[in-house]
Amino acid sequence: MPIKDILTIVDMQGAQPAVKYALALAGHHDAHVTGLALAFEPLAPAFAATPMPIDYIQAAQEQAVAAAKEAQNQFDELARIAAVKCESRVTNLQTGGPIEPVLQHCRPTDLVVVGQNNPEAAEPLREMLIESVLFESGVPVLLVPYVGAPERPAKNVLIGWDGSPTASRAVHAALPLLADADKITIMVVEKNASTNGQPGADLATYLARHDLDVTINVVTNPQVGIADTLLNAVSEQGHDLIVMGGYGHSRMREFLFGGATREILASMTVPVLMAH
Repeated sequence: MPIKDILTIVDMQGAQPAVKYALALAGHHDAHVTGLALAFEPLAPAFAATPMPIDYIQAAQEQAVAAAKEAQNQFDELARIAAVKCESRVTNLQTGGPIEPVLQHCRPTDLVVVGQNNPEAAEPLREMLIESVLFESGVPVLLVPYVGAPERPAKNVLIGWDGSPTASRAVHAALPLLADADKITIMVVEKNASTNGQPGADLATYLARHDLDVTINVVTNPQVGIADTLLNAVSEQGHDLIVMGGYGHSRMREFLFGGATREILASMTVPVLMAH
């Protein structure tokens, strides 16, 4: 399915790398892009000994809305310069509250683009937001490094493949992006040598039927973890996009990433497209 509708989460500050990447994608695919700015309202703790002053709560709410509208204005200006079909929205989100208001905007779209958490300018709920959108929206998510990424179609793509349903969903979601690539590498990381033919061969055949030129790279018993193996390949081979499944499960309303997923999102140097 072609990419015709993109939603991007607008950063509250900084250079807006995710917005810029989303707008470039929209321009290339003739897609509509929606910028969603979040107003993080304070949530008064139920266990507080004394009620929070009404004036304080009102001032904090007004400040949150003003910051979101400023971010919305930044998106509008970047979209005007990019000359793409677009709209912008602001939604209120209570700090520490449910993410469902954001998910409602994410579900009726083809792709959600969001920036990696910036440790030097961390935003409220950014990690929880990424996890929730990935695991609960039903939509593929494209993560953009907080340091930015070239605003052009990816030409050298790395697919992290283990044959799982989540990896399969990620590949299917990435097909419109893979069509622009000059080089696609399927990387299979195995702890032991396979005895069942060449790992990744079925996927390579499938992609070849989409007229894509694919190379298979099987790494057996690596000396480092899966995430580091993928990231080392990115560094050595110049990949500009990773496609992989996202792993995790819910426990006491908190999402716990699988090890490789969490490490990739913490250390990513190029955009990563994930699906769950």
